[in-house]
Amino acid sequence: MKNTSDEKKHENRAHFFVYCSMPCKAVTVGKLRVRCATCNSGAVTVDRDPQCWPDVLQPRRITVHCENDFCPAPTHISNDTESQVLYARFYFKCGKHVSLGEGDEAVPLYLIKPNLRRIPCLACTDVRDTVLVFPCEAGHVTCLDCFKDYCSIRLRERQFQFDETKGYYTLPCPAGCPNSFIPEVHHFHLLTPEQYEQYQRFSTEEYVLRAGGILCPRPDCGMGIIPESSDNGSEECRRIQCIGGCGYVFCRRCLQGFHLGECELQSSESSGTTHKSGYLVDPQRANDAKWDEASNKTIRISTKPCPKCRTPTERDGGCMHMVCTRAGCGYHWCWVCQTEWTRNCMGNHWFG
Repeated sequence: MKNTSDEKKHENRAHFFVYCSMPCKAVTVGKLRVRCATCNSGAVTVDRDPQCWPDVLQPRRITVHCENDFCPAPTHISNDTESQVLYARFYFKCGKHVSLGEGDEAVPLYLIKPNLRRIPCLACTDVRDTVLVFPCEAGHVTCLDCFKDYCSIRLRERQFQFDETKGYYTLPCPAGCPNSFIPEVHHFHLLTPEQYEQYQRFSTEEYVLRAGGILCPRPDCGMGIIPESSDNGSEECRRIQCIGGCGYVFCRRCLQGFHLGECELQSSESSGTTHKSGYLVDPQRANDAKWDEASNKTIRISTKPCPKCRTPTERDGGCMHMVCTRAGCGYHWCWVCQTEWTRNCMGNHWFG
């Protein structure tokens, strides 16, 4: 029973989540790793700890000292002086399987976080151990079950939206916040494999439609077709054949089997208009479910004793790697585990 409790406690501490494409094909706990961006050697010492996600997702943010004697360090020229500058390259590995080699990496799902702040879900108001924080200014929080429901409903309604800046289909915060599109589509792997495949298919279809294309109307086909442009609506240009798909020949205007003469009027029931059931969020619940600055202060500015000398230490920042400032101590310890800083601490929750 003790082992189960310890495993549960360890799982709740994990700060990083990833999508493992092989062999797990699932959302799992991730491990943060670092190597030299020039020679890919893992024998490096960072010049400072990462404090936030941009530190690990964006290149050339943190410099390192590389222990590889054969590292071809690039030369940086500044103010007529030359210096060798090496940068860190952070990456993630799946924590559920033994490493398959140097290229075995996983996609970080940086919107999924351990709910150490105990923020309620904006939909069901439950306080869950793991949540997804939308990239809106308020940082609205949803539990993973409600996020799956939100995605499933929008998928059925074909209400995923096109992000012009990224060029793919995604979802915004359900509270209607501006600039809140989910930027990493691998988060949608929280859906079932069948639903994710449907999401990919719908995204492809919507992309074809945005490009002025047509989807083959024959059941069980749906092939995307980019027809020749037509300015006069001639019979020749109205005739579309599903080449590369089922071979069906249909009318470009009414999407029925190809015919001569005018198209027959379609009833309103078959006009393609869909009823949107929606995914409504109560404004008060949304207000209570913010991963906001007020919540940050309870995490950022607080004090814990050094595990070695018990001197109170204040954390004011994102890094979990603490160094006791008491003269003669200098103990390196983990803010989360409150034990000696280890490689496991670095991999599980270097920052957060």
